[in-house]
Amino acid sequence: MKDKPQTASPTIALVAGEASGDLLAGLLLDGINQQWPQVQAMGIGGTQMNARGFKAWWPSEKLAVFGYVDALLHYREIAGIRKQLKTRLIDQSPDVFIGVDAPDFNLDLEADLRTRGIKTVHFVCPSIWAWRAKRVEKLKKSCDHVLCIYPFEPALLAQHGIAATFVGHPLASVIPLQTDKIKARQKLGLPIDNRIVAVLPGSRLAEIKHLAPRYFKAVAIMDVAYGAMKYIVPTLPQFIPLLQQIAKDCGVEHLVQIISGQSHLALEACDVTLITSGTATLEAALYKRPMVIAYALNGLSYQIMKRKKLQPWVGLPNILSQKFVVPELLQDAATPEALASATLAWFDAPEKVADLERQFTALHHQLSRNTSELAAHAIAQVIQA
Repeated sequence: MKDKPQTASPTIALVAGEASGDLLAGLLLDGINQQWPQVQAMGIGGTQMNARGFKAWWPSEKLAVFGYVDALLHYREIAGIRKQLKTRLIDQSPDVFIGVDAPDFNLDLEADLRTRGIKTVHFVCPSIWAWRAKRVEKLKKSCDHVLCIYPFEPALLAQHGIAATFVGHPLASVIPLQTDKIKARQKLGLPIDNRIVAVLPGSRLAEIKHLAPRYFKAVAIMDVAYGAMKYIVPTLPQFIPLLQQIAKDCGVEHLVQIISGQSHLALEACDVTLITSGTATLEAALYKRPMVIAYALNGLSYQIMKRKKLQPWVGLPNILSQKFVVPELLQDAATPEALASATLAWFDAPEKVADLERQFTALHHQLSRNTSELAAHAIAQVIQA
């Protein structure tokens, strides 16, 4: 066991890639800061982590790549960052390293650090149950402990001799069980009585380039069918000019309201969301909103991923429900016409919407735990082991 000064005020290194990882790590830091008020936390992170006293050596967006081809294009820069980070961490020897998602970056790093005697935790079990089943061996080699956000994962990992704890999904505690659509609309300056569609084209540049034109062309089609409908597009600040240009190119700049951040408020305010597969789809489910999930990327990347897929679903709400509770339109199937048709279909199916809300409420209860506290406790056990 480490001596008291180390456990009373440990040094913790974290790496979180892109916006979703930054959000998860920020919530994790809430529990860490509560358990160790004088903790020193450093590594790779974003705005959510920085707001909680994290010292970012590199920004998390450096790791935000989309698909195999995008990863290859940025390989040299990312490999250079990992090499520098590994050297720095070995030199400083933190009490524990926590890799937050980003398994392609974090697992190899964790394995290297573990061979040097640095304890490692991985937060968010890689989707070995959906694809990349072979990754379980790498996980076993890399991690002292895995923090799982889905309840079925610890038992699955135990079959492979990997220690794990179900800590709940942080978003299930952050997003309220009951939401206020009217209040959310008022905050965003949206009309109370209009039909509202939230359009979420993704949090990565490549996602936006692949999907935003299709989404905005779908908006144009939906506007012909329902002229009174409003469209809100939350995005990261750096993507606003690009989305404004795409909207102009698609002739819908007068229809879409592009806003900086506030994706949760947009999901709370909307009736339906047209959304890119990823963490945002789970956020939409926790807001109990019907959705149409789309996904498209470079053709080569898609073929590689398709061959490794173990389940018929891509979207998290469908994976967790083990059935198609919301439509998925992937790659060539994600045409503007199909996206528009599937989105509009929700407005004509109130009974289906009500049933979906019941299913998403049950899912919300299943995922809701005191994630920050449970995760911090598990991390403490790893440090003290």
